[in-house]
Amino acid sequence: MSSCHGSNLFRTTAFRLTVLYVALFTASVLALLGFIYWSTVEVMDRQTNATIEAEIRGLAEQYQQRGLSGMIDVIHDRTGDGGNRDSVYLLLDPQSGPLAGNLAAWPPSATGLSEWVSLNLMRRENDRMIAHEVRARTLALPGDYRLLVGRDMYEKAKLRRLVVETLTWSLAATVCLGLLGGIFLSRRILARVEGVTRTSRQIMQGDLSQRIEAGGSGDEFDRLAESLNAMFEQIERLMSGMRLATDSLAHDLRGPLTRLRGRIELALIQPPDPTRDREALLDTLTQADQALATFDSLLKIAVAEAGAAATELKPLDLADLARDAAELYEPLAEDKGVQLATTTESAPRILGQRELLAQAVANLLDNAVKHTPEGGRIDVRVAAGAGEAVLVVTDSGPGIPEADRARVLERFVRLEEARSAPGAGLGLSLVASVARLHGAHLSLGDNTPA
Repeated sequence: MSSCHGSNLFRTTAFRLTVLYVALFTASVLALLGFIYWSTVEVMDRQTNATIEAEIRGLAEQYQQRGLSGMIDVIHDRTGDGGNRDSVYLLLDPQSGPLAGNLAAWPPSATGLSEWVSLNLMRRENDRMIAHEVRARTLALPGDYRLLVGRDMYEKAKLRRLVVETLTWSLAATVCLGLLGGIFLSRRILARVEGVTRTSRQIMQGDLSQRIEAGGSGDEFDRLAESLNAMFEQIERLMSGMRLATDSLAHDLRGPLTRLRGRIELALIQPPDPTRDREALLDTLTQADQALATFDSLLKIAVAEAGAAATELKPLDLADLARDAAELYEPLAEDKGVQLATTTESAPRILGQRELLAQAVANLLDNAVKHTPEGGRIDVRVAAGAGEAVLVVTDSGPGIPEADRARVLERFVRLEEARSAPGAGLGLSLVASVARLHGAHLSLGDNTPA
């Protein structure tokens, strides 16, 4: 298990991005450290060259002011016990004989009269002979005398090596810390991803109640968990609704189908009679239409709740839609002796699916016409409220008890008072589904509150 986990870790995008980041950061640090090193070396070289130049100018001035003997005395002082051990001097006469200095012979590489040269000088360090690099400058003096002034670069070379070692360890520490940080970060991300994967698999196996745990940090994983949990809740709600619809459909259609079958059997058993057979066919047709209407309502509810119509939302005028629906139900209202009035005000256009919205308004008017007694009144009003379009349908019927207002929005729910009226209990459920699809708020209330 550990090897598999480690293999997954190194295959994660987070680890790969971390390695890429570490590589880029390492290259940047390497360039920076290289700049620091070369800058340090250049500064030390400039300081050494400036020191040598200053000593040569000083000795040249001594030669001019005090003559050859005065310059020899100065060189003897500087190469003596109290002098700087890193300083190198050599003064030659016209016959190349040494007059003063701590260098045994003139270096063969110094052939010019005034030039920079490098030479190796063997010195004893802790009972060992070690080659020291010397940086020197030659100068031709009047009278064919030659002067060499140099500096032992051994200590500066040690400093350069120390700088290189320090920079190397700094680079190594940077790479190690970057990789360790990448592994730590990848493990955290992998753990979060595995949590999402584990929950998804449990849901795929049928446990729709599972949810992804959020870390509480509010990061992108928490936001992803919130989105996925909302999706899982929607899936669970849709699946529960489908199971409820299936169970309710089987329960509510069993009666009509049983009566339909019984009516057909009775017609087949009885002797042929054109009038009776016609009545049986009409009754059979009515019950078949009711079953088809139930199926059609369920299909529209499924389309609204699945969000399939969300891509068909187009700008429309809710007032025009309400007027069209009211005109359609005016004849039914007149036949029942109910007054149907429509009031529309200027309201903003909305994004909606016209067919589903028209069906929802029609369901509201159908309920109002069914439950409003003769001589009653139905009002349809469209107005603007808080920058939104508001549709209100009121009637003078008995209304819905406050305790049942949430329940009547569920599928196949019919109150006792409405059992005698035709219908399957899907009208308000479809209205609620269409409202959710459009992000609208559906409210049921009392038309004549106390």
